Amino acid sequence: MLSASAPLVLLQHGGLQSLLGKTGLAMLRYRRGPIVAVVDPDNAGAELVEITGIPRPVPVVANLAEALPMGPTVAAIGLAPSGGRIPAVMRRDVEAALAAGLNLANGLHTPMADDPRLRELLHPNCWIWDLRREPRPLRVGAARASRTPARRVLFVGTDMAVGKMSAALELHRAGVEQGLAMNFVATGQAGILISGGGIALDAVRVDYAAGAVEAAVLEAGKGADWVLVEGQGSLLHPGSTATLPLLRGSQPTDLVLVHRAGQQHLLSLAADGPSVPIPPLPQVVKLYEAVAAVACPALSSPCRLRAVALNTGHLQPEDAQSAITTTQVETGLFCDDPVRFGGAQLLAHLQESSRTMEGAARL
Repeated sequence: MLSASAPLVLLQHGGLQSLLGKTGLAMLRYRRGPIVAVVDPDNAGAELVEITGIPRPVPVVANLAEALPMGPTVAAIGLAPSGGRIPAVMRRDVEAALAAGLNLANGLHTPMADDPRLRELLHPNCWIWDLRREPRPLRVGAARASRTPARRVLFVGTDMAVGKMSAALELHRAGVEQGLAMNFVATGQAGILISGGGIALDAVRVDYAAGAVEAAVLEAGKGADWVLVEGQGSLLHPGSTATLPLLRGSQPTDLVLVHRAGQQHLLSLAADGPSVPIPPLPQVVKLYEAVAAVACPALSSPCRLRAVALNTGHLQPEDAQSAITTTQVETGLFCDDPVRFGGAQLLAHLQESSRTMEGAARL
C-alpha cells in the first residue's frame, strides 16, 4: 500500500534515541523512498546524523505542522511502545496529519482504521493502513515453498532485536546492486514499511502462521532466483513463537545466524524473568540445523546454516574485526558484519556455497 516514491513524514516522538523507535530508525536507514521530515519534539532542530549516526539529510522538527511545508503525503508511526499505546503528543500529531489530508501507516498492535475520531478526520480517497492485520485468504502451511526453484535464505537469531532484518536488507541491497533477481519478504512492521508490503507475522493466528509465510514466499519466488526472508524472534527465547512458522513456511535452503558480538545472555527478557544464557555458537548452529531438518522434511537436500552475520555496532572497528575472526574460528563458518561492511562479502559466500551445492547435486 505504501509506494516507494511516497514522500513520508516519520512520527518518532522520543524514539530517535530509544529502542522504542527502532521501527523508525530502520526506515531512516533503509527506506529508499523520500523521508521529508522526522517529528521528535525532544530533538527538534538537531542534526539527524549526530543523534543517530544515520547519514541521511532529514530535518528533525517539533510537530506535524512544521513538517507539512515539506510536502509529505504519508505519516508513518516509527515507535513501537509497550502495549501499543502511543503518547498523547503523538496522538495529536496523528490527528493533525489526517486533518491535513495525509495518509497514515500504523505498525502498532492497536488498530487505528476503526477509531471513530480518526475516521472522522480522514479525507476522502485517503487511507489508514494498519499493518498488523491478518492477510487474506489464510490456509495451513503444507511445505509448498519447497517446490519454489528460488534459493530461500532465512535469517535466524540468538536473541530478539539482534539485527536479523538489517542483515537481510544489506544482503538484498548487495544483490540488487549486482543485478540479481532477489526479493525480500518482510515479516515485521519495520520491514513492511521499508519494502512496502509483507506479512506482520505476530498478527497471524498461530495455526495459520506457517501458511502465511508460505504464501508470501511463493509470491516472492515468482521470477526470482533468491528470496530473503526476514527473521523474527529466536529458538532460544522463551517468549518467541515465530521461528518455527518461519522455518516451516519458507522451507529455507539456507540459514544465516545473526548474533551480537560478545552477548552471552538474552537481553530481551522481561525484567522479572530469569537470566538465560546463550549457548556456545557451535551448539546454536547444530540446534537450528536439527530443527530445520524436522521442520523442512520435503527439501531435496538438508537446510544448512551457511554463515554468521555478526552485529558489531557497539564495537570499535579494530575490535569488530577481531570479533569477526574469533567467531569464524569458533564456528568454522564464514562470518562478517553486513551492516558495518556491506552485504557484498556475505553474498559472495552464499553464491559460492550455491555453486558447491549444485556441483554436489550433479555428482
